[in-house]
Amino acid sequence: MKKVFIMLLSLSHLIVLAQDKIEIQNDTISKPVKLNEVIVEATRATKNAPFTVSNFKKESIEERNLGQDIPVLVNFLPNVVTTSDAGAGIGYTGIRVRGSDATRVNVTINGIPLNDAESQGTYWVDLPDFASNTQSIQLQRGVGTSTNGAGAFGASLNLLTNGIAEKAGAEISKGYGSFNTHKYTIIANTGIINNHFEFTGRLSEIKSDGYIDRATSDLNSYYVSGTYFNKKTMIKGVGFGGHEITYQSWNGVDAETYKLNRKFNSAGAIYDSNWNVLDYYDNEVDDYEQRHYQLHINHSFTDFLSTTIAFHYTEGFGFYEQYKQDQRFSSYNLAPIIINGTTINRTDLVRRKWLDNDFYGTTFSLKYNKEALNIIIGGAWNLYDGDHFGEVIWARNASNSEIRHPYYFNNGQKKDFNIFTKASYVLNDKLHLFGDLQVRNVDYKTTDFLPVDVDENLTFFNPKVGITYHLNDQNNFYISYAKAHKEPNRTDYEYAVIPPKSEELNDFELGWRYQKNKSVINSNIYYMQYTNQLVLTGAIDQNDGSPIRANSGKSYRLGLEIDAQFKLLEKLNWSPNFGLSSNKNIDFTTEENGNIINLGNTDISYSPSLVAGNILKFEASKKMELSLFTKFVSEQYLTNTELVVSKMKNYMVSDLLIKYNFTQFSNLFKSAEISALINNIFDKKYTSNGYMWDTTPYYFPQAGIHFLTSVTLKF
Repeated sequence: MKKVFIMLLSLSHLIVLAQDKIEIQNDTISKPVKLNEVIVEATRATKNAPFTVSNFKKESIEERNLGQDIPVLVNFLPNVVTTSDAGAGIGYTGIRVRGSDATRVNVTINGIPLNDAESQGTYWVDLPDFASNTQSIQLQRGVGTSTNGAGAFGASLNLLTNGIAEKAGAEISKGYGSFNTHKYTIIANTGIINNHFEFTGRLSEIKSDGYIDRATSDLNSYYVSGTYFNKKTMIKGVGFGGHEITYQSWNGVDAETYKLNRKFNSAGAIYDSNWNVLDYYDNEVDDYEQRHYQLHINHSFTDFLSTTIAFHYTEGFGFYEQYKQDQRFSSYNLAPIIINGTTINRTDLVRRKWLDNDFYGTTFSLKYNKEALNIIIGGAWNLYDGDHFGEVIWARNASNSEIRHPYYFNNGQKKDFNIFTKASYVLNDKLHLFGDLQVRNVDYKTTDFLPVDVDENLTFFNPKVGITYHLNDQNNFYISYAKAHKEPNRTDYEYAVIPPKSEELNDFELGWRYQKNKSVINSNIYYMQYTNQLVLTGAIDQNDGSPIRANSGKSYRLGLEIDAQFKLLEKLNWSPNFGLSSNKNIDFTTEENGNIINLGNTDISYSPSLVAGNILKFEASKKMELSLFTKFVSEQYLTNTELVVSKMKNYMVSDLLIKYNFTQFSNLFKSAEISALINNIFDKKYTSNGYMWDTTPYYFPQAGIHFLTSVTLKF
């Protein structure tokens, strides 16, 4: 890996030196830069759209990009809660928005769906350091506008990769931090060649021991893009991927052990007959690789009519390996054996559970924008084909097995088609009207999937409508209604006592936006009314940590969100936000001793009533900047039954970011900067996630005070 870094660094120097020979005509530059944003135009909300939106620009992404995952970088957006299995933001991370978990947060990269088609989750560990090639992120809270892929039931997270670099350049970054964390990144681009071409490449490596015992991460990733453009057309090819090897840390730690050793990790533990830990299996790892390929074509027929089409393919393959004790032969299709007259039907073994999948399809849009009318017709067709299979690679008593003994195989296929029409109309200088109609069809089939094969064909109609009223140059108001449907995921079918039902959501949003001089205020009230919401039960799949959900009948989320930006002093900026909410199951029922009990209205699990963030940024000088980030999350239940032991405590943590620019000390660099991020500066002992095993809570502790540093040189 390091040899490749050195080769790319040498190449980047050559690119910079060659830049003087490249002629750039300025009149051709503005067009392709704008074209890059057209890639996501069909799925993003505009500034006048009647939806609740936060935009995260490249400058904000770069300042916190020291190796942690995308969810951690957007942690300080309104009503967002994030967590990390390893405790320090590297490895497996999760995100919740308005109390909704990652399976209901629709994620796209350049308009291409990223959510896993079967689980509906997003695994950022497969794309380490993706922030280094991200130009902007838009978070739509609630249903938002029509998008591609899994339905948005809590939010949509839309990422746009970097646009066209006008001039050749290179960047190298080296990071180091607590828990033996190392990060290497190198980026090189050609700038615009012959007025029509541009190429970019990146390699990254991140390693960390993690805060939790043995929660190591060994992550590698790459990104390449090539663009051709002229005055009317842009063709952009993008390839990116990652390979992650992480020691499993999805078991959490039970409440009693937490008091003695909050870093305890039971994954890989080898026990004696009294359940005392003797040792740990050294390869209890998750090993997975994912590769993405995208081709985007945009063409402008006229100044008011353009089209975009994209083709994509994602391949993923890998396994997680586990040491399992005292396993039944019958569970692995093995026969009992007799030794010295004794029948043996159990054994210790090591197994690998594999996933080998392909995901491909196309997205498309046609845009008409003339005078007061803007219309986008778009959609997507995608196919997922995933094989799930298991192998026994070692057994103490091998029975009739051979090496890599296969013990299960099943397949899941999912076709996803949607088409939508969005229209906005400027009625006058005060009123903007918006309408959005989407039809989505999902066909999901499994074979040899226990306890029952799935064969579902579902069609959903999702209308959206809204009005934006511009009171004056400083104030505008909006109101919108959006309906959404969402199909159950693979785990829902696997663990359901009765077949799970699709979910339905009616989302009402009322908002006010204010901007004057350098002050900005965004506020909104939302009411999200659910039928058959698949709420988290608090239980998890003990094999891979996947959350288990169940339909809850009627439920709702009612909340107020406010975020703002103020310039308090010439060099001091303040950006507060908070989300205050009530999240309830209506007449929630549970089974107890064979009887159905109605508990009345209960809090929805994993839904804190208050989530607040705060950012203070102080420009100490032209060279030095300090930022203080603070996050508060109120208490929340890990179940929907409001068990006292399932209540997780509130927490408030603060991070301090220090940036210093030392470009003036050397003429070799276009920019030279050192960053230091001190996380949890007050050393708060807290947990951000958990689950229940019967009546015992398990927690995912987060690291106390720890740091990350980085030196970034741009040529």
